[in-house]
Order: sequence, then C-alpha cells, then structure tokens
Amino acid sequence: MRAIIQRVSRASVRVDGQIISEIRNGLLILLGIEDADGQEDIEWLSRKIVNLRIFNDANGVMNESLKAVGGDAIVVSQFTLHAATKKGNRPSYIKASKPDVAIPLYEKFVQQMEVDLGKKIGTGIFGADMKVDLLNDGPVTIAIDTKNKE
Repeated sequence: MRAIIQRVSRASVRVDGQIISEIRNGLLILLGIEDADGQEDIEWLSRKIVNLRIFNDANGVMNESLKAVGGDAIVVSQFTLHAATKKGNRPSYIKASKPDVAIPLYEKFVQQMEVDLGKKIGTGIFGADMKVDLLNDGPVTIAIDTKNKE
C-alpha cells in the first residue's frame, strides 16, 4: 500500500458537483493498493498515519499526532500512486489492483482508520471522477509505502 498524506486546513471531495466528504484541520490521504497488500499492511499503515507526529504543538514544533489533536481525515483511493514511469512517457498502472481486489482492501483500510482514530473517516467514491480540493497546511506532505517499513 502506498499513501500520500497531506496535512490540511481544509479538504473536500466532490462527485458530480456534490460534496461527499469535507473536513477542516486534519489529513487528506491518497491511498494506492496493489495485489500484494493485505490485512497486515492495512493495520500497520493505519496506526502509522493516526500516530504520525506532524501537527504543531504549543511551541510550533511538529510533535502532535492526528489522534492527539482530534483531527479529521479523508481517504481517497488513488490507483495512480502505483504508476510505473521507467519506459516511455505513458505511465503503466499494471501494479495497481483491479477493483475486485482494491475495493474490499480500501473499505477495510477506512474501517481500520475509524477504529484507530475513534471517529468517522470521510471517503471518496471508488472509481468515480472525483474533484479533490484542499488547502495544504505547512505544506506538509509525506509518502509512505508499506513495502518499505524497515
């Protein structure tokens, strides 16, 4: 699993002109899933994101986690995170899971985040043409790949 985590002052997801998810201070998480991903990846990545100390403390130092600050989150499925760009100019997405594999893993990840964070998580709609709007705070943007844990 690959995730791009962005600390945001606000974020929203629109589908067909309708806002389906919206948050204030928190994280926008773009999530890419591949066939080799499983429950261990889901649990590890969720815990890592919820406890990642990337929010400012009273002294302005990034020392607080999403959980500690009571922040919100939106998770958006993003198959393009698995783009292969070595050959030519047209990315290949062969490593990204097909919907029959990716959708259940995406849903399990969202459920795990809700358990770990202790609140409802916003989502996109898998496979939809989504318009994601955000105000990156910092900016703070972090990439995590569960295949590179060590």
